[in-house]
Amino acid sequence: ACFRLLCSLLLPALFLSGILCICLVVLLWGVRLWIQRKKQLRSAGRDGKRPLLVAFFHPYCNAGGGGERVLWCAIRTLQKKYRNVTCVVYTGDRDATGEEIVEGAFRRFNIKLIHPVKFVFLEKRFLVEASLYPHFTLLGQSLGSVFLGWEALLKCAPDIYIDSMGYAFTIPLFKYLGGCRVGCYVHYPTISTDMLSVVRNQDTRFNNAAFITSSPLFSKFKLVYYYFFAFMYGLVGSCSDVVMVNSSWTLNHILSLWRVGACTSVVYPPCDVQAFLDIPLEVEKSTSEYSIVSVSQFRPEKDHPLQIRAFAKLLKEKRVGQQPSLKLILIGGCRNQQDEERVNNLKRLCEELGVSDDVVFRINIPFEELKRHLAEATIGLHTMWNEHFGIGVVECMAAGTVILAHNSGGPKLDIVVRHEGRVTGFLAEDEDSYAETMAYIFSLPPEKRLEIRESARRSVHRFSDQHFEDTFLLSVEPLFK
Repeated sequence: ACFRLLCSLLLPALFLSGILCICLVVLLWGVRLWIQRKKQLRSAGRDGKRPLLVAFFHPYCNAGGGGERVLWCAIRTLQKKYRNVTCVVYTGDRDATGEEIVEGAFRRFNIKLIHPVKFVFLEKRFLVEASLYPHFTLLGQSLGSVFLGWEALLKCAPDIYIDSMGYAFTIPLFKYLGGCRVGCYVHYPTISTDMLSVVRNQDTRFNNAAFITSSPLFSKFKLVYYYFFAFMYGLVGSCSDVVMVNSSWTLNHILSLWRVGACTSVVYPPCDVQAFLDIPLEVEKSTSEYSIVSVSQFRPEKDHPLQIRAFAKLLKEKRVGQQPSLKLILIGGCRNQQDEERVNNLKRLCEELGVSDDVVFRINIPFEELKRHLAEATIGLHTMWNEHFGIGVVECMAAGTVILAHNSGGPKLDIVVRHEGRVTGFLAEDEDSYAETMAYIFSLPPEKRLEIRESARRSVHRFSDQHFEDTFLLSVEPLFK
């Protein structure tokens, strides 16, 4: 009797599930055909040929960070190489016009595009805001990106799709529903084996709250969640036809998660080294004030509090009456209200540590002002743990500062490495080692600092715009065949 009851319930359920699956497949196939039809109806250009639409998914294209510099350089590179290409940018920056965004790219990065860009303004960018998902943030943002990607695909169906901001969950959507050739430029894996080890070892960090680290049960649950997410992330990433990563560190993680080594290559981000090379390198003249400059967006992972605490420690341990005086200049972009609140919190930290008069905040400044600060600085400071690459680090080295970066990620593996057998900069890990190393750099004779600055400048040519253009074109070539 139980068996008959089970069969009477199970068989209709299986039949219904089968019907629903078939309906879903038919629906998705119908959507794909409808999108293909929309593509075919696209009007031809002046030469009678239908232009090839290359779309970049970059919801924060007006943010002014290193990822945005990659975007505009990539677009300029394609415009130089391919005549019959129209570049499209999917963005959620609805508070600016297309002209203002392009003008902002020129003002901030010194990048002038050859042809106009088509902007597709998205209304649902709030779906990828971290603040919308206080818990299960990675999963929430990733699912939100699928809905945002769907809006983008409906508004403009491209021939080639490139995710340039790390929303890997949009890749299958554009490949299988949009019928696009798909590529991506990965600045930072959404999840990494390092993140898994942080949870496994119950370390407290900005992305691993104290209440989780103090509970073995919560830690195990988060670990299961992270492993599930890593599996899904690997699945969607493996749909890519072309994968570009920005450093050796990112390459190692993407290879282990996505397992698409045949179509994965390192394309170092374009750093505007040329713009800094006209800053003269000479032995520093005696001065009453030395400056330490940090260049990075005001985001939690950049760890500005570590910079301020290390600087306060340096000032505290300075011998009484020792000259010259020191200034810490924090230069960065603020994208939204959360970033502005972060800056206010940093200012409060300066007050608590008694260094408010010695720390200067310069927010969303134009390129020329950034260049002036770097030209005058003695030390370039960077504190992000496992920074995927570090454009700010390269710019500091090109400008002739003595770089002090975090002993991890891109700076450790790719940037602050010996060049022609010579030291190009320094690495540190915590408050004490940062303070000690800054003190050591200031204790060096100016001639010795000049040697390090010259070696650093010679080493950064491999991160130039020209090198990026060559490797980027080589990587994306399969998408244009």
